[in-house]
Amino acid sequence: MISTLEKKIIFRYLKTRKKDGFLNIITLFSFSGISLGVAVLIIVMSVMNGFRSELINKITNFNAHVIVKPYDKKIEKKKIDNEFLQNISSNLILSNNGEGILLNDEITKGILVRGYSENDFQKLNIVNNKYFRGDKKILENNISIGSDLSYDLELKIGDRVSILSPSGENTLIGSIPRQKTFKISSIFDSRFAEFNNSVVFINLKDLEGLFDLKKGNNFLEIYLYKPDKIEIYREKLMSIFTDEYIFTWSDLNKPLFSALKVERNVMFIILSLIIIVAAFNIISGLTILVKNKTREIAILKSIGVSNFSIRKIFFFIGFFIGFLATIMGVFIGVTFSLYVEKIRMLISNIFNVSLFPEEIYFLSTIPYQIDFWSIFLISSCSIIMTCLVSIYPATKAAKLDTIKSLKYE
Repeated sequence: MISTLEKKIIFRYLKTRKKDGFLNIITLFSFSGISLGVAVLIIVMSVMNGFRSELINKITNFNAHVIVKPYDKKIEKKKIDNEFLQNISSNLILSNNGEGILLNDEITKGILVRGYSENDFQKLNIVNNKYFRGDKKILENNISIGSDLSYDLELKIGDRVSILSPSGENTLIGSIPRQKTFKISSIFDSRFAEFNNSVVFINLKDLEGLFDLKKGNNFLEIYLYKPDKIEIYREKLMSIFTDEYIFTWSDLNKPLFSALKVERNVMFIILSLIIIVAAFNIISGLTILVKNKTREIAILKSIGVSNFSIRKIFFFIGFFIGFLATIMGVFIGVTFSLYVEKIRMLISNIFNVSLFPEEIYFLSTIPYQIDFWSIFLISSCSIIMTCLVSIYPATKAAKLDTIKSLKYE
């Protein structure tokens, strides 16, 4: 514990005096550097976490969180009725797909065709969002296309398009690809251009006939309540579907999220250098303080103050500088993160520049997600660093020779 005498000396040395001008500048730089380093780290981590979260939401909004594909025989009903699966999933939907060519007058477009029953189609997130247009209840002999595809091919609800399947149909003149015409009954918008431009939905029975698929041998699409917990659920799902092939949304987007994780870790390391450099300024400040207070340290020792107390005094001076700077940095970082979008708009309006173009980042606003664990980790690293760099000057102060110090002073 800190004694009353030690507290008085610590707070006296923390107060600025005019004759300690250079020392005050070093202390100010140390305080500002640590504060800014902590604040920038929190802001960057918050924005990157927000970007990752928004990206996950967008991806899981139009894709199944888990897809189970049977090898030879269809998925058994008892597996679908598994209690664990029922508890973690919001929807269990049977589907199938095939790759075909969409024909419209003289325009052709390669697409992925997904098949659903009319009841299951109405359960999809992209069908129930505010951007969906048309009739969600009619799908047989009809087709639902993406907004970008409708724009590129100048299609609207009520128009007719054909889908050409690679599956051959035997005729008198040989095998020719299957083809079927559909009426556009709806247009969806997943808010993801690539998906809108390359995926269409038709009735599951129409899909099976068009692509000559085995009836009933469909995929199981699992929509989870908590898609971000997929790594926790993976082992259990594999134990349920032992004879099927399982892949998740994270498997399909593994390179992207691996890159984001590496980038976040690298940014953490690089920005931590700001805190380290600022923390090392504390050594300079405390060393100069020890030099300036040599006579006072000698007097304290001569009246019975122990070396351990001297060490504590100068150690806690460094600790308080780092601790208060860290608290200030956390406050600045959290506040900036909360208002990052308003700040972006203000800077964009003042300088007439686009700081976050939607066509590049697929987002119209800067997302943020304040992670209290990250804040705790950043704060802990900052305080630990300031404690470590305070040890050397504190030890040096405790080792000062009393007689020599008073003689030279």
